[in-house]
Amino acid sequence: MTDAHPAQADPTPDELRAAFFALHADLPRQGPGSDETTRRMLDLAGPLPEHPRVLDLGCGPGRSALLLAAEAGARVTAIDVHQPFLDTLTAAAAERGLGDRIAAENRSMDDLPWPDGSFDVLWAEGSAYLIGFERALRSWRRLLTPGGVLVVTECEWTTSAPSPEARAFWDAAYPLRTRQENTALAHRAGYRVQAARLQPDSDWWPEYYAPLEARAEAADASVPGMAEAVAGARAEIALRRDHGGEYGYTAFVLRPEGAPPATGG
Repeated sequence: MTDAHPAQADPTPDELRAAFFALHADLPRQGPGSDETTRRMLDLAGPLPEHPRVLDLGCGPGRSALLLAAEAGARVTAIDVHQPFLDTLTAAAAERGLGDRIAAENRSMDDLPWPDGSFDVLWAEGSAYLIGFERALRSWRRLLTPGGVLVVTECEWTTSAPSPEARAFWDAAYPLRTRQENTALAHRAGYRVQAARLQPDSDWWPEYYAPLEARAEAADASVPGMAEAVAGARAEIALRRDHGGEYGYTAFVLRPEGAPPATGG
């Protein structure tokens, strides 16, 4: 006898990736943030040259790149590995008359061919985790001009005693550190911490989790990988609702000091 309803094959890694991007496509943001927070980070990073050379690492659809070009007069090189994000950014830059200030490149954050000292500002909102915070700080440092600045956000514990639920989630997804631990890590990587500011809880909701939750409700679970993508999004949103006071993104403004430390390979 055959099963009238055979089990659906597990989705492949490519199907999971495609479903994830489909679930997130055209959302206002791809992670916690706001234009107000970007402006605050920009203010904390100042003063900057009149037309700073900026490398936006893991730019996504380019909200930060567009703001930096429009409001700081920056010449932005924006990199990401998801071409639809770069296409969205290129179209938006052209529409806003910023096409000559923004260059979008399909490139990984660990494939940076530029010479040492090529950029006045390195900008990484919600993206350093993709290669790990410590590796990002060490490998990116050489790209800064003397007096340059790295602006990077990192999710970290905001309590010394996280709940078992929050600890289990983040230990599986991306183990978090405390502010003290991340500050010490920045010092070891050869930076001075000019500023460190916790992003407000509101950065998680109006332009990120609220539209993502609506998208998850409307998603077609029959698409390979979509059920898994939706389950992951719902679990993440539920954790934020129940335990959001235990962790958050902090914006670090870092200035290099002295000779760069060894990268350790």
